[in-house]
Amino acid sequence: AVEEAQRAINAAHVEAESVENGIGLVKLMGRDSGFIAMYATLANRDVDCCLIPESPFYLEGPGGLFEFIEKRLRDSGHMVIVIAEGAGESLEERDASGNKLFKDVGLWMSHKIREHFANQKKTITLKYIDPTYMIRAIPANASDNVYCTILAQSAIHGAMAGYTGFTVGPVNGRHCYIPFYRITASQNKVVITDRMWARLLSSTNQPSFMNH
Repeated sequence: AVEEAQRAINAAHVEAESVENGIGLVKLMGRDSGFIAMYATLANRDVDCCLIPESPFYLEGPGGLFEFIEKRLRDSGHMVIVIAEGAGESLEERDASGNKLFKDVGLWMSHKIREHFANQKKTITLKYIDPTYMIRAIPANASDNVYCTILAQSAIHGAMAGYTGFTVGPVNGRHCYIPFYRITASQNKVVITDRMWARLLSSTNQPSFMNH
């Protein structure tokens, strides 16, 4: 998924740098966690800002996203933004019951950016790319095929041995039987205090919006 996402990011960069004040916006999978967006950004040196669900951000005001976009356009003349589909949930609208109204965050962000610069009387060219189905449809590589074969064979062995309510996964370098309740007990999230996220901030030079 990360490798295929590079093609979308490269296309967004080409489109953005081809015009004055060009912005390339790429939405990647990740409603609850931003691993794909983070690793795709780290693997590509053309991304200027990465937005994921684990790292809250805001749009308006000092230190906000719009201020950073304006600065990057002044300095470079173009910008590439990668956004995970679950980013900015705190900014999204809610219904009368307080439930989140899930919408395409890429289209929503595109509208907000265009609206902001229209109010500023500034001309921009924004290209929005959503490669979700392209990424989902790529064929498995040899490594994935071997891994899935091991998982399938291990699951059959476990079922034939009489085990139920389990799945198979790697634990400390070995494939083990893991109870469902252990899998669903927690969710894997990007730790924004970890070095990997710090590497991303260093790569993109984007601010940590939480510090403002």
